[in-house]
Amino acid sequence: MSSLSKGISKVEVALKWDPSPFGAPDHDLDIVAATYPADAPYGKPAYLVHFDSRSPDGTITLNRDSRTGQGLGTDEAMTLELERLAPTYARVVVGVAIQQREGRKTFGDVPNSSIRILEGHAELATSDFADVSESTAAIVAEFTRDDVGEWKFRPAVRGFDADPASFAEHMGSDKF
Repeated sequence: MSSLSKGISKVEVALKWDPSPFGAPDHDLDIVAATYPADAPYGKPAYLVHFDSRSPDGTITLNRDSRTGQGLGTDEAMTLELERLAPTYARVVVGVAIQQREGRKTFGDVPNSSIRILEGHAELATSDFADVSESTAAIVAEFTRDDVGEWKFRPAVRGFDADPASFAEHMGSDKF
């Protein structure tokens, strides 16, 4: 019997925040996506997409990358075309990390930071990072492929005290 659900096919992750006050070091938040193979869905990712990059096959693209939060609306945006992702991949985890250039910054230090995850016009999840205000990085979503090949969404706002480099190691955990 076939399912009536088509699963998740294409999503956009949109991140915004207010710029730092004049003369203060810039707030720089980054969306990070980690892709995991079906035979090892936890641990080290097959690849990461971040900092003006895209996946090797073009299915995950960072469309907008801000280093300051200046501008109107969305400061960073990432598109995930899950329906095009090769069957060898079974898990994609999306997170946000704060660059730590000028001392430790947490989500509580970055005014009006928020994330929205959309499939078309449907909002799958939103967060203002209030629950992880003392964290420097957070996982915001997990997408997993089921036994029939459909992608499922799991909202997951979980904070970490990690710099962007070590955050990638935490993203592969099965403990959330």
